[in-house]
Amino acid sequence: LAFFCTGLIAPAQGAMLATQDYLQAGTRQASLAVIDTALMRADVQQQLTAMGVDPANAMQRIASLPDQDVAKLAEQFESMPAGGLLGVIGVVFIVLLILEFTGVIDIFKKI
Repeated sequence: LAFFCTGLIAPAQGAMLATQDYLQAGTRQASLAVIDTALMRADVQQQLTAMGVDPANAMQRIASLPDQDVAKLAEQFESMPAGGLLGVIGVVFIVLLILEFTGVIDIFKKI
């Protein structure tokens, strides 16, 4: 039985992690946290729903963006004043449209 069970255990695999990769992962998580905080606001969710976008689905799509796009979007969220969030919603909408037209996502069923 012991001999049989040892074949079921998968060997561990590891690799070196570069410092730049580690720092980029931390930056991406921080950027996603900024975007998530902004998307959790009631007025932002209301505006997204008015445009026909599910807020939870929008966050999933943003999480699938490349690191550079996530960083740019988070930078725009941080640089805008509290009342200027409508422009960021527009940017999110444009990003979703670009992803829709390139075939990466299928969020807008009627387009």
